Amino acid sequence: MSQAVMDGAAPAAPRKDKVETPFRRFVSEFAESKIALGGLIVFTIIALVAIFAPWLAPQNPYDLAQLDIMDGRMEPGTVGGAGFTYWLGTDDQGRDMLSGIMYGLRISLSVGAGSALIACMVGATLGLLAAYAGGRTDTVIMRLVDLQLSFPSILVALMILAFLGKGVMNVVIALVIVEWAYYARTVRGTALVERRREYIEAAQCLALPTHRILFRHLLPNCLPPLIVVATMQVARAIALEATLSFLGLGVPITEPSLGLLIANGYEYMLSGKYWISFYPGIALLVTIVSINLVGDQLRDVLNPRLKK
Repeated sequence: MSQAVMDGAAPAAPRKDKVETPFRRFVSEFAESKIALGGLIVFTIIALVAIFAPWLAPQNPYDLAQLDIMDGRMEPGTVGGAGFTYWLGTDDQGRDMLSGIMYGLRISLSVGAGSALIACMVGATLGLLAAYAGGRTDTVIMRLVDLQLSFPSILVALMILAFLGKGVMNVVIALVIVEWAYYARTVRGTALVERRREYIEAAQCLALPTHRILFRHLLPNCLPPLIVVATMQVARAIALEATLSFLGLGVPITEPSLGLLIANGYEYMLSGKYWISFYPGIALLVTIVSINLVGDQLRDVLNPRLKK
């Protein structure tokens, strides 16, 4: 008999070990990369700044009544006529660069994430349909994918915007048309393997509807590579939107994104007024790099074959 029982004390409760859930294991493996964790933190800060830009920015760069042409091309740290300091300087229209970057992040992130989400839904649906149906359906869809991927993305987007014109929605449409093929090919490759599994045969034997087999049984098992591709495509969409805006075919000049802010100061680069293009370029670079760092780690965590 133990001393605790002899002394009349209650025995200690058995120790419960922590149950390692899939989510907890995923978080633990993702946090192994300090660089990816830092990228996630940086992107979270950028996203929060973009979301709360109307409350954080000292100026609304979209409101032309707040712009003073006399404050144009002021150096960083200069006090303007309105009484507040332009910490990152101003562009040729007197727009505060710090406020312009905050609002520009809203446009760039919303266009990038929105186009990636819509393209993901379209491409994933077509990829699942191609893998499950097979035959002529698979052939037609995959030939369209091959045709889409055979052209440079920037060229296709330029042709679409030349026909549709400027505008945020037109840019989203162009990016969706450019991106959907990547999702379709990724999902089809994974779905072809999963289609031969026993759970799909069991669902077919139960005479479940095709849409339920596709979206309730097949799609969840295709999510790991789809999440990785979606993360990478968000960064790619942001870069492509910035390129289109820099070329003058993206968002309108009244709602400048990061690409348009860079274009506004391009002609002043050699005259010493570097800040007009430099700071939006840094913001764009940090955003894309942080997303790519997160995507690289997601690829390593969600694909066991790539684990070292």
